[in-house]
Amino acid sequence: MTGITITVGAVDDDRMLLDGLRLWLADVPGIHLAATAPTVGELLTPAPAPARTPAPATHAEPPCLDVVLLDLLLRDGSSPSDNIRRLRAAGPRVLVISTVADRGRIVAAMAAGADGYLTKDHDLPTLVTALTDIAAGGTAHCPELAFAWAHDDTPARPALSPKERQVLVEYASGLTLKATARRLGISPHTAKYYLDRVKDKYQQAGRPTYTKTDLACRVREDGWAPD
Repeated sequence: MTGITITVGAVDDDRMLLDGLRLWLADVPGIHLAATAPTVGELLTPAPAPARTPAPATHAEPPCLDVVLLDLLLRDGSSPSDNIRRLRAAGPRVLVISTVADRGRIVAAMAAGADGYLTKDHDLPTLVTALTDIAAGGTAHCPELAFAWAHDDTPARPALSPKERQVLVEYASGLTLKATARRLGISPHTAKYYLDRVKDKYQQAGRPTYTKTDLACRVREDGWAPD
């Protein structure tokens, strides 16, 4: 990353932490803290610029960021996994920061697409190394993350395609296969094909699903949500 500036954003509702972060990173060569916000929505959708007579107000463009530091638990009640997915869909990579090294939350954050996880008691060199590694396409391998992966005892969740997940969620909600197909705009034959693939993937993961009740349990256990 020599000679390249890493553009960083930060989402945290602790103003004191954000002020400290600005001071921390101000003199770090190659890293520019370009934007901060208390919520993911405000980071991705900046407030309009003030109107200047006679010109109308203009909408600020979202900053082009390489990495976003994301506080795991925000006071707006937003889902950490949803926040991570929103940020990744917008382009930047995500480094989650938190005050606690909760094993379950670490695993869930990484499963949602986070590229690293640091507790807030780490020092500046550790943060800079994590940002540099993530911006280069790697991950932040901190002790908390290594421990969480080593002790993860959550059931294996198979990788489902968007259409497989849609069929699973709709069918498991109580709809018939024909009603599921109709709602998704596909044929019953195609819906059955996707459902069979879902069952096969769960079978391979060691979590067989023989009944609709089993499928509904998998939806709850794995946090599948309607698109």
